[in-house]
Amino acid sequence: MYTLSNGNQFPLIGLGTYLIRGSDTIKKVIDAGLDAGYRSIDTAAVYGNEEEIGNALIELLPKYNLTRSDIYITSKLAPHDQGKNKAKNAALSSIEKLKTTYIDLYLIHWPGAEGVDVKSNLNSKLRRESWFELTELYNKGFIKNLGVSNYTTDHLKELLADCNGVVPVVNQVEYHPLYKQLDLIEFCNNEKILLQAYSSLGGARKTNLLLKNSVVLDISKKINKSSAQVLLKWALQHGFAIIPKSVNPERIRENIDLNFELSNEDIQLLDSIKANEKFSWDPNVVK
Repeated sequence: MYTLSNGNQFPLIGLGTYLIRGSDTIKKVIDAGLDAGYRSIDTAAVYGNEEEIGNALIELLPKYNLTRSDIYITSKLAPHDQGKNKAKNAALSSIEKLKTTYIDLYLIHWPGAEGVDVKSNLNSKLRRESWFELTELYNKGFIKNLGVSNYTTDHLKELLADCNGVVPVVNQVEYHPLYKQLDLIEFCNNEKILLQAYSSLGGARKTNLLLKNSVVLDISKKINKSSAQVLLKWALQHGFAIIPKSVNPERIRENIDLNFELSNEDIQLLDSIKANEKFSWDPNVVK
């Protein structure tokens, strides 16, 4: 468990659910995750699976002698719900779909708003309005921890200067040996904002670029761990939280089986991979 800047505890390993849909599939994934020891589940409004996750948890928590308070749920504000009179309702809708009374971590998913030109100042206005509405829910206990996703250093500076008394505790961003964002890491560390990595294994559609990278494969073979375990442990040892996803029960279990250490030499080898390969959208274009 990690202690966030507001004093709350949060798990460093969570179960990702991006692109995982359908009640039967979701139930299988949540069941495998709880069985393997995951106690944190990451979703988002745009994933379209909040309701299925809520139903699965209601059914499966008793199987593992768990209650709602044993589980950490993350969800995110969709870009089309940015702005005044929208953000609050969207968050409450997520809470309802998840069959709960609160969300442990709620993130603004993207610094821009849907339908707004990326270079428009309206993005800044709308994300500020969203944050202010979400702080109301935070202060009322509907949201236990508030953060952002895909925020650049400039977006964070803007927010920290005008955050309605609630600083973001998490920034969920793309992070892997091919895309390291060192300046952002330094800024977030200085501001005590926990960085949470997505696309740790290369993104939903480009996993082979990372999993079959020669450096990763060499380390994997040397220490008798999978490429996925090497990449996930690398992120953890750099101080990131992780949210690996899979629909395969064996891989779900493997992705949390990280009770080993990469040597300094292996960390440096992974750090030294020369590439700047981004798999997801680029928030740097959003004003």
